[in-house]
Amino acid sequence: MPENETTRLIAWSSELREAHTRLRDALAFVRAGGADPRSADRDLLLHCRGFCTALDQHHRGEDRALFPAIEAAHPELAPVLRKLSEDHAMIDTLLTALRDAVDGGIAPGDLDRHLDGVGAIMESHFAFEERQLLRVLETLALDADPRDVLGTL
Repeated sequence: MPENETTRLIAWSSELREAHTRLRDALAFVRAGGADPRSADRDLLLHCRGFCTALDQHHRGEDRALFPAIEAAHPELAPVLRKLSEDHAMIDTLLTALRDAVDGGIAPGDLDRHLDGVGAIMESHFAFEERQLLRVLETLALDADPRDVLGTL
């Protein structure tokens, strides 16, 4: 197998780790801005919306492209993929509540509680996903742009 082919095959595991790192960093950035009482409401709204959009885009891409490719290659992982998709729906509910709260002018303490909830579920989800899928992703042959599959953040 040519070296560039090997690189393409193992890139999906690296791409997933990198996407998760960028999303963790984005959440940390929003938390840092929310903790600053001088942070302008408009900036906070922009950062929260950006984070929510990036996480939603990441999960939609997984559900649309990554998970079907994994299931086609590894049908035995169907229950794991269903659980991950269920997590995506739960996280979407939390993100909607966060957006609604920010749109309504949320108090800093309430923002922290929303971000803590999203962060805890997101971290648990990412850890489970990585434990279950990284080895499979090292050999997954998926001809797609990682930004379309894992998000553009």
